[in-house]
Amino acid sequence: MSMIFLADFSVIKPEFGLFFWSCVIFALFWIIVGRFAFRPIAEALKKREDDIQGALDEAVRTREEMAKMQAENEALLAQAREERSRMLREAKETGDGIVKEAREGAKAEASKILEQAKLEIENQKKHAITEVKNQAGQLAIDITERLLKEELKDKESQKKLVNNLINDLNLS
Repeated sequence: MSMIFLADFSVIKPEFGLFFWSCVIFALFWIIVGRFAFRPIAEALKKREDDIQGALDEAVRTREEMAKMQAENEALLAQAREERSRMLREAKETGDGIVKEAREGAKAEASKILEQAKLEIENQKKHAITEVKNQAGQLAIDITERLLKEELKDKESQKKLVNNLINDLNLS
């Protein structure tokens, strides 16, 4: 039986009824598939396309943000380096100023001490000269007094007096 059915079926010259019903079934199939399958598939594809586009847009935005953040980080690093350099410069200048100030202060103090020492030496010198003058004057007075007290009759007594005075001076 199945052989008879196959023998009547001609692929090259189909019958009109078979052709008509095949077209109707094919059209109904596409209507049903289009309504129940193609639309959800198209919507799913559209949604997937939108998701992919959104992800790509997000990736581009993220890449731009990362580039912007990297530029900001580099700017901050450059600013930090500049700030560090400025602080080091200021610290060096401050240190140099302190050293210079200390040197100037030390020089001024040394000059002051030296001046005071010179004044002290000068005062001591004047005091010593005054003391020597006083002692010389006193010695002259003492010698004169002794000379006057003693009778100077001859040269022998004068020599004796001078020798005694010299010995007194050496002992003092």
